[in-house]
Amino acid sequence: MNESPQLAEWILEQTTDALIFADPAGNIVRWNEAAGRLFGYSAAEALGQNLDLIIPERLRAAHWTGFGKAMTTGQTRLAGRPSLTRAERKNGDKLYVEMTFAVVKDDAGGVAGSVAIARDVTERVQKERAAAAPPSAS
Repeated sequence: MNESPQLAEWILEQTTDALIFADPAGNIVRWNEAAGRLFGYSAAEALGQNLDLIIPERLRAAHWTGFGKAMTTGQTRLAGRPSLTRAERKNGDKLYVEMTFAVVKDDAGGVAGSVAIARDVTERVQKERAAAAPPSAS
């Protein structure tokens, strides 16, 4: 099969996990259909917006500290390991998402931005917490 930019485009759009690419300033440059389903924003609404669009306000300071370090050093703290975090949908609903992050570099090794892959794990987290909760007194 002949690989082409079109193949890469099909893969990005048809994957079931949300894919978000942000430039070094934290502005959304790529937003696939799964990201739209997960967060409730269409690509037209998300593209060009700051990542604060989906980061709950109380988590923003920590996010930007980590993001800034990653853009400066070219490495993420988690080195590709999944991270459980909170996110916010367009309608204000909070959800748990499992995310992996990677710094994207150009051919010369310069930082082009960051990609995040995310999936909704709210149901799993709620079940785990319910199973771990002490039994209620009857």
